[in-house]
Amino acid sequence: MTATFLQCPKTRLDLSTPHVMGILNVTPDSFSDGGKFFNPTDALKQVEQMVADGATIIDVGGESTRPGAQDVSLEDELNRVVPVIKAIKQHFDVLVSVDTSKAQVMEQSILAGADIINDVRALQNEGCVEVLAKYPKVPVCLMHMQGLPRTMQDNPQYQDVVTDIMAFFQQRIEVLNSAGISSSRIMLDPGFGFGKTLAQNYELLARLSEFEALGLPLLIGISRKSMIGNLLNREVNQRLAGSLAAAMLSVQQGAKIIRVHDVPQTVDVLKVLAAVQQ
Repeated sequence: MTATFLQCPKTRLDLSTPHVMGILNVTPDSFSDGGKFFNPTDALKQVEQMVADGATIIDVGGESTRPGAQDVSLEDELNRVVPVIKAIKQHFDVLVSVDTSKAQVMEQSILAGADIINDVRALQNEGCVEVLAKYPKVPVCLMHMQGLPRTMQDNPQYQDVVTDIMAFFQQRIEVLNSAGISSSRIMLDPGFGFGKTLAQNYELLARLSEFEALGLPLLIGISRKSMIGNLLNREVNQRLAGSLAAAMLSVQQGAKIIRVHDVPQTVDVLKVLAAVQQ
């Protein structure tokens, strides 16, 4: 039985209905909207719009994880995300997630008011598990990635894509539990596009419901990704229909949080789905 709520520092997030997480990239080079919200004023305007459109979580990222992305220094990432997190928490009643793999960025973000840690490296970098263990009310999303952003799409191999990812999650959950981080604080993201071929991505989408066996909430990020562009032969700004189809398929298979660029359209799709399911 998958958890029905997620305990955050100051609230409990009800997972009986799916949530839309709005993406806020405060980077110059993200694959879809790099540079658009690099300016803090533009970032806050975008947050205001996403909250008005129905996002219940804002995911702030200061380092692009697109294929081939270059590493960002600790100082640069801190300078990008910490002021924005503080400003969001000051102006809006919304949960803030920080998309980072650096222990120091995690800690400074939590101190700035971040509610959730979202890590594409599943707390495998030095010091990350220790930071999360210090803050017992902060949940974390563990994502699966084969390889590193720069090389992850160079011929990824699996015995069985779902079984292999589930084994990875089970190993990471054990590590976190041993460090005192309870499973009630953990979400899982199978990592669409992170070290997976086109065929592997769609097999993963087709078999998403199998992850319910782990009993932890699923966070899914497919919005505008190349798995949609390559299938449909669409540029990044033409992938809305494919993204919405993937969001609906994900929620139908048990996903609790959908991480997207296109908030109002995704909210509409999920309202229609909810009406049908009721």
